[in-house]
Amino acid sequence: MTFAGTATTLGELDRRVNRFANGLAALGFKAGERVALMLSNHPEHFYTFLACAKLGLVQVPANTGLRGASLEFLFSHADPHGVIADGHFAEHLVPALAGTKCRDVIWRGARAEVPGKRSHGFDAVTELGSDAPPPGNPRPEDVLSISYTSGTTGQPKGVMVTDAMFRAAAFGAMKLGDIENGDVLYLWEPLFHIGGSEVIVLAVFLDIAIALTDRFSASRFWAEVRETEASHIHHLGGILSILMKQPVSAADAENSVRVAWGAGAPARIRQEFSERFGVKVTESYGMTECSSVTTANASGDPDAGVGPPLPGFEVRIADDEGRALGPGRMGQILVREKTPGLIMQGYFRNREATEQALRDGWMHTGDLGSFDEQGNYHYLGRIKDSLRRRGENVSAWEVERVLLTHPHVEECAVVGVDTDVGEQDIKAYVKSAADTAPDPLDIVKWCEGRLAYFQVPRYVEFVTGFAKTPTERVRKETLSKQADRAWDLEASGYKLRRD
Repeated sequence: MTFAGTATTLGELDRRVNRFANGLAALGFKAGERVALMLSNHPEHFYTFLACAKLGLVQVPANTGLRGASLEFLFSHADPHGVIADGHFAEHLVPALAGTKCRDVIWRGARAEVPGKRSHGFDAVTELGSDAPPPGNPRPEDVLSISYTSGTTGQPKGVMVTDAMFRAAAFGAMKLGDIENGDVLYLWEPLFHIGGSEVIVLAVFLDIAIALTDRFSASRFWAEVRETEASHIHHLGGILSILMKQPVSAADAENSVRVAWGAGAPARIRQEFSERFGVKVTESYGMTECSSVTTANASGDPDAGVGPPLPGFEVRIADDEGRALGPGRMGQILVREKTPGLIMQGYFRNREATEQALRDGWMHTGDLGSFDEQGNYHYLGRIKDSLRRRGENVSAWEVERVLLTHPHVEECAVVGVDTDVGEQDIKAYVKSAADTAPDPLDIVKWCEGRLAYFQVPRYVEFVTGFAKTPTERVRKETLSKQADRAWDLEASGYKLRRD
């Protein structure tokens, strides 16, 4: 592993993990106890993840961007026995820990005192331990993490992720990315997200190198990739679109990357990215509840959607009554495990949500999709992100993927604006690409030639940026569903074609 120019060998990693795990045991931590982590991307996060796993502790990773009520909810709901955090988060953490059963707080960097809790330094805890293997031997069915969803459509839910699920997630990443011994993985994704932590697990099973960076940065992305001679990059959400909107360079294809693996990129963006940067782009479908990767288009074929199910999973497209639908029909994506233990046991302390999601042996994902005659699945957006316009159902995701192909659109998000007749008009939020000032009518005309007339946005509003989830997805609950500040197609006088 490399970070900020410093390399850590596997042997050094193992020693540091063992020392920290034994230090935690010396403080009294036992298998099954919950430990919240609020750590940025750095080597100590690697050590902490693996130390907790070796001891059989249940990690509760916290999004480092959480503040106030959101952070307080996580700590009150998870009620951890201990916390391991970066010192610069103390201002937000200390008040959130009031009233919890937390007994120990371990600080990396600056140390803060928490009323009623014992405070320790990360290095001091490490020095308490030895190089010997720590106590603990997790079983495949043991819960090793409670990973809270981003909560973009409601209160966050804690997914109970088992040892077997982490292993399956690593296997899925390996298959999707064609990752093998000797490869170098450039890792920008937050380690508190399963897309990042599954790479930690993968590094235990394969002889690979991890080039870890503190966060995603479009401006320094390719410089760091070239510097680390990475063979693989991970994409998620709008990452590929953001990189595509960076200034074109004659050196774009001069890189060492063989595969960009991930999820959430439209087919056209994947194809254009591959052609510009000389990189194979693969695509998948999955969710934390189903071990991260459920289907895999490992061929990179832009027509193959998110590909067929991985071994261990069965996928069905179902109507509102749960009946299976045939090829080409849109319905909810349901997932069932063929190999026991690949789907979550449930949501932590949320029986109602668990029973709603796990019904009749199937995980009801809340996502829309279809499959084709070749057995490839196609993701079509969230059910709750579906709009009703002029008697037709419209997937916001389908509109967004067209908007993202416009050369002057860097990022976008589509929401519905309620009308007086019980339906919705479509509003597109647009972040312009650097050094561009697109005309809203030009954006509408771009959509007109690529979408059905009822899918074309009526409203366009420009923004300088979006609030994001840890996986770079737009948090739509922060976007106004009003149109008073937006450009209006109907007011412009332009009439859409319906041919």
